[in-house]
Amino acid sequence: MIIFGTDGWRGLLDSEINIASVEEVAQAFALYLKNKFAQKDKQSVAIGYDGRRCSPEFAAAFAEVLSGNNITVYLSDDIVPTPALSFYVKKHNLNAGVMITASHNPPVYNGIKFKADYGGPFLTEETLIVENNLYKQKPIKNASLVIKSDLMKDYIEQIESIIDFESISKAGLNILIDSMSGAGRLILEKLLTKHKCLSHTIFATADENFSGRLAEPIEANLQPLMDKLSTVGIYSLGVATDGDADRLGVILENGKWLSAQETILYLTDYIVNVKKFTGHVVKTSSVTDKMYKFQNDDRKILDVQVGFKYICEKMITENVAIGCEESGGYGYKIHIPERDGIFSALLLTEMLAKSGYKKLSGYVDAKRKEYGNIYYDRIDLKYHKENRTEILPAMFGNPPADIAGFKVENVTPYYSSRGIINGLKFFLQDKPRWLLIRASETEPMIRFYAEGHSDEEVQMILQAGVAFVS
Repeated sequence: MIIFGTDGWRGLLDSEINIASVEEVAQAFALYLKNKFAQKDKQSVAIGYDGRRCSPEFAAAFAEVLSGNNITVYLSDDIVPTPALSFYVKKHNLNAGVMITASHNPPVYNGIKFKADYGGPFLTEETLIVENNLYKQKPIKNASLVIKSDLMKDYIEQIESIIDFESISKAGLNILIDSMSGAGRLILEKLLTKHKCLSHTIFATADENFSGRLAEPIEANLQPLMDKLSTVGIYSLGVATDGDADRLGVILENGKWLSAQETILYLTDYIVNVKKFTGHVVKTSSVTDKMYKFQNDDRKILDVQVGFKYICEKMITENVAIGCEESGGYGYKIHIPERDGIFSALLLTEMLAKSGYKKLSGYVDAKRKEYGNIYYDRIDLKYHKENRTEILPAMFGNPPADIAGFKVENVTPYYSSRGIINGLKFFLQDKPRWLLIRASETEPMIRFYAEGHSDEEVQMILQAGVAFVS
């Protein structure tokens, strides 16, 4: 059984995702394209893949099915990051893109992401159409319209046209990069070296097992990067990209973790206050409400459902300067409506270079004095009772008056692709103070997120949230 998620499909290798199931998805995708773009004489798609086991084979199989359906396919000639695939689609005005990857998930998984012509993730309704096409027609295969292509060249040129490498070079910054044995490989180091900037990469070779780590750039997985930064002492900052290089993790030069919440706050500050980009700021509901400091008569802060496709939806329909999510995904108006860990790493480095600070910790200390500390945490609770998807709709109908002793001033519901409330955000007195509860539709999990005025307060709010479902 193939059930799609946010912008595609993820499954266990061999048992769920294999050549046969990839071909089924490819045929469903072909039917979608031929119907949506029926007015065009010929449809065109780019296909990229990461370094996971079977990714090149799955990409080739997908390409042959599209070709068999008379669709021109630009198949990557090498491993590529997801944002490079997305940019290629947008740059060349293709109808869609397909990325073979399971992103930051464990190596026992692989998957398929769908990208739209605007260079970002499919929206919910488009993904559902593809899903509804499954098993309608047996896969048709040939390779006559498959063209091996370099998907990286245009992406590199795009980055070079935006990032101020001269400032980075003049500042003398030295960047330690952890590609986490993913699709980022040596891309950042080669770009920086080309522009006379200092850098070094660890885990630069793509490996199907990610060299024994989970390729998600969060604190728990970045000990090698933290250790090297804290012991060598020559670097200005450390950056890490995930399995398909669309997410970013940041480490201070002293080996300490910089949370995604702080990274978001400082990148947004740089975008709107230094680079002076116009447009709204869109964030997922789990991102710090300190972001409302950037709201003014011309700029809204748009709070959306967790998932980058919801950010993308705002970015393609409104004037949005930056879109950001708590899991380390950031997109920009000047680039593509897509997560990009490589571009974000360079923009963050440019931010430090132009600040006058030589080390990221100095910059962060100054910003903490300006914006204050962020107190935030989350709990992922395993929940095996059958009423998991019923809890939040019932709570929205009868919300609590207070949580952990703090008055509930407003409640915002978030809806799943099937129209069910799967998220509730309780805004509490004295901002920023809130609780977000999300119930997974696909796994036995309820997630709790909270922000408050101290670490102790955050834990009180989280435990109050857990008590609602216990």
